[in-house]
Amino acid sequence: MAGNVNPTVRRRRLGQELRRLREDRGMTAEEVADRLLVSQSKISRLENGRRSISPRDVRDLCGVYEVEDRRLVDSLMQMAKESRQQGWWHAFAELSPTYSVYIGLETDASSLRVYEPQVVPGLMQTPAYASAVISGALPEVGEEEVASRVQVRMRRQQRVWDDRNPLRLWAVVDEAALRRLVGGRATMVEQLGRLLDCSRLPHVTLQVMPFSAGAHPGVNGQYTILEFPEATDSTVIYLEGGTSDLYLEKPHDVQHYSVMYEHLRAQALSPEQSHVLITKLLEEYGS
Repeated sequence: MAGNVNPTVRRRRLGQELRRLREDRGMTAEEVADRLLVSQSKISRLENGRRSISPRDVRDLCGVYEVEDRRLVDSLMQMAKESRQQGWWHAFAELSPTYSVYIGLETDASSLRVYEPQVVPGLMQTPAYASAVISGALPEVGEEEVASRVQVRMRRQQRVWDDRNPLRLWAVVDEAALRRLVGGRATMVEQLGRLLDCSRLPHVTLQVMPFSAGAHPGVNGQYTILEFPEATDSTVIYLEGGTSDLYLEKPHDVQHYSVMYEHLRAQALSPEQSHVLITKLLEEYGS
């Protein structure tokens, strides 16, 4: 394992390996749970990387799977130990435990394809816009927590502006998100200016889905497609919910959302046309 792989991705890779060992033995998660006197849901969470896994868990599972290669067992136990380390985002885990899972995945992703129907994507938001969005979406949250959430959002953006290891970002944003007055006219002027700056980066593509497009494959809501540099790391579809998030990794789910995204890109304005529209809106907000 590379030393710079973040703990969230370590858990995913370890979970995938444990699932492979189980399937090679022809066992179901329920059978394994019965053998270890644990719940089936625990086995599922360990395999999908959503739960921290201990070296002892790995040892017990390898015992059930009758893994005889001691080097493999030791390697998997070391992965479990490393997966319990903490990334920078864990300092903010109390804000949202499920969100920290997403940040861990995003941190290791090589590319993101994002569709946003309501607001500017978080990776492109200014601090003032982010603060206004968070305050509006979470009216019961205090100023201190809003500031912490904005801090996390700004930290996530570093990879967008990193020339050494840039995140390949493709964003389709609904026109409604650009016309929604968030935080006042001055905030919108700054925000649309930031969008134009982002769109000029060589690794960023920004398209606007115009009102004139009518119904389109994105009307069901926001989603993100995360892809990773290692071929063994499966693509993840992230669906953000109000109280819980959903992560999809099955091939047919990935295929479905990937095809939908291609339709979104085809129906949206071109990057050049999008630049013209954003510039026009910026002038309107600034007048």
